[in-house]
Amino acid sequence: MAGEARRIVLLGAPGCGKGTQAARIAAALEIPAISTGDMLRAAVQAGSALGERVGGILNAGELVDDATMAEVVTDRLAQPDAADGYLLDGYPRTQSQADTLAGILDAAGQELDRVIQIDVAKDELVRRALGRQRADDTEEVIRKRLEVYEENTAPLVDYYRDRGMLRAVDGNQSIEDVTRSIMKELEAGG
Repeated sequence: MAGEARRIVLLGAPGCGKGTQAARIAAALEIPAISTGDMLRAAVQAGSALGERVGGILNAGELVDDATMAEVVTDRLAQPDAADGYLLDGYPRTQSQADTLAGILDAAGQELDRVIQIDVAKDELVRRALGRQRADDTEEVIRKRLEVYEENTAPLVDYYRDRGMLRAVDGNQSIEDVTRSIMKELEAGG
C-alpha cells in the first residue's frame, strides 16, 4: 500500500499480543518480524566474531549489554531481507536502546516510520497470562514482569510520542480487529 510505514517498532506489555501481531503485520507487509531473541540466535548461528561473543554471554546466563545488542541490531538490520523494511518486536526496551537505534538508523540514512503501542489494561494482562497456565506464570511473577516493563519500557511511549511517531491501538479487541487497527495506523500519514 502506498504511503505505508515500513520500519516499525511494536511496543506493549508482556501478554498484550505483540508476538501474534508482529507475525500478522510482517506477513501482510512482506517484511521480516524481528524479535530480540531472533536477532541473538541469528548472530550466534552466523558464527561470526560477534556471534561467538553473544553465544558466550548467553551461555553464561547473562543479559546482553546495550553495546553488544547495538552491534547485533546493526548487523541484523543490514541483512538483505530488511532492506525494504522490518518490524522490531522487543527492541528497543529502554530509552538508551531507543537512542542507540536512532543512531543506527541515522548512520544508515534511515528513520523509523512508526511506533505502535498495543494498549491492554494491567488486570487483563494478568488474566491472559494466568490463562496460559505456564508453570512460571503465577500472579506474583506476572505482576513483577509488568512492573519491570513499566519501569524500563513504558517511558518509550513518551519518548516516541514526543517525536511524533507513536500510535496506540486498543489491544482489548479480537486478534483480527487489533491487526486491522494497526494496519490503519501504519497507512495513516504523519
